[in-house]
Amino acid sequence: MDVKLPNLGEGADSGTVVGLLVKPGASVKKGQNIIELETGKAVAPIPSPADGVVTRLAVKEGDKISVGNLILVLEGAGGAAAAPTETAASSERKATKEPAAAPKKKPSASAAPVAPVPREAAPVVAEADEAEEFVEEILHENPSAGPNARRIARDLGIDLRIIPGSGRSGQIMVKDLKEYIARLRALASRPKVVTVAPPATAPAPRSAAPTPSVDFSQWGPVTVKPLTPLRKTIAARMVESATTLPTVTQFDDADVTELDGLRKKYAAAYEAKGARLTLTSFFVKAVAQLLKKHPILNASMDEAAGTIVYKDYVHVGLAVDTEAGLLVPVIRDADKKDLVTLSKEIQELALKARERKVSLADMQGGSFTISNQGGIGGAHFTPIINKPEVAILGLGRGGLKPVVQEGQIVPRLLVPLALTYDHRLIDGGAAARFTVELVGALKNFQEDDVKI
Repeated sequence: MDVKLPNLGEGADSGTVVGLLVKPGASVKKGQNIIELETGKAVAPIPSPADGVVTRLAVKEGDKISVGNLILVLEGAGGAAAAPTETAASSERKATKEPAAAPKKKPSASAAPVAPVPREAAPVVAEADEAEEFVEEILHENPSAGPNARRIARDLGIDLRIIPGSGRSGQIMVKDLKEYIARLRALASRPKVVTVAPPATAPAPRSAAPTPSVDFSQWGPVTVKPLTPLRKTIAARMVESATTLPTVTQFDDADVTELDGLRKKYAAAYEAKGARLTLTSFFVKAVAQLLKKHPILNASMDEAAGTIVYKDYVHVGLAVDTEAGLLVPVIRDADKKDLVTLSKEIQELALKARERKVSLADMQGGSFTISNQGGIGGAHFTPIINKPEVAILGLGRGGLKPVVQEGQIVPRLLVPLALTYDHRLIDGGAAARFTVELVGALKNFQEDDVKI
C-alpha cells in the first residue's frame, strides 16, 4: 500500500519533513504517527492510514513534500490500497447538486487564458468572435490556494493565475472557483456578446524583485544556511504587516512596584497549584479586561467587505521566543479566566512552543497579541502587528527607576510599554486612553483578584 501525504486542510498543501518516526521493517498500526511535518509555523504528526510493515521509506528529513506525494510503502495493509476518497471536486458537485463536469481538456497553447469578470465594476458590452473566450490581464503569477481549491482547478483545467482570491492575503478559496464557473456559464449563454468589466480598483503593485545575491565570501569566510519554512513564514508575514498597515506606537511606563509585591507574596501558593505566577499573568489579565471596554483594539478590518469586525471573544496571543523562531500561541477567552488558570496556560503554551509541539490551531484566532521581551532585556521597542489583528503590546524589562512622588524621589519598579496600533481603525486618542488605563489597572491591581 502506498501511503501518501493526505490533505492538510485549507491553507496548507505542502511542508518539510522534520522527523521520521518509523524505519523500514517496522510494524505500524493505523493511526500511529509515521513522520513529523513542518507547515508554516506548526509541526504536525502525520498518522498511518492502515496497519502494516514498512517496506520502503520514500522521504528523508529535510525533504519538502506536497499533498499526494509518496511517504512510504506498507506491506500487509489489507492487500490493495483502500479505495480513494471522494475528491473535493465530486463533493462540491454533490453539495451544489450539479452534474459532473465533462473530462477535462488541456487548453491549447495558443488559446487565450479565460479570466473572470470583476464583480464590482460596471459592465461594458463588446462584440467578440467567441463567447467562451475573453482576455484580461493575469492577476497574479504565484497564486495562493488551499489543496481543495487546487484539486478542483486541476480537475476542471482552470488556470489559478487568473482567479482573484477572497481569502486571507488573497488566497483562492473553493467559493472563488464556483463564482468563476458561474460567470463562465452566464457568458456561454450569450454567444457573440461578452461582458467585460474594467478592474474595480487599480491592480495591486507587484512585489519587489528579490535583492540580487552577493558573494560575501570575497571579503572573508562565511557559512550559508537555507531559510527554514518557519523563518520564511515569519518573514512573509512581517513584510505583509509592515508594508500594508499604517502604524503608530504609543509609549509609556507601568509602575508595577505593588504588583510585584503581590506576585512575590502569592508565588508559593500558585506553585502549589502547579502554576507559575509572573508579571505576564497580570498583564494578560489586565489587557483582557480592558479589551472588553475598548473593543476597537480587539477588532479587525475586513478590507474586502469594507467593514469592521468587532469580536465578542478575547483571545490573547503570546509571542514566544524559540530556537526556531517566533511563535504566537493563543490563550482563548482570557477575559473569563482567573489568574491561576491564566498562569497555567501561559506556562503550558510557552513550553509547547519551545518544544515545537504547538499546533496550527493553537496559533489561530487571536484578537490581540502581547510580546514580552522582559526576560531578555531592553526597554521600549516597536512591535509589528500580527495581522489581521489591529494592535499589539510590547513589554520591556522592568527596572528600578527614580520617580518623584509627593515631592520626594523614590525608587519604583517600572516596566516599559509600547502599544503599536493600526491607524486606519484606531485613533491616537483611543490608543492613549487604553494605555493610560492599562497603566492604572496594573498600579492598582486588587489583591482579591490574586488570592487563591
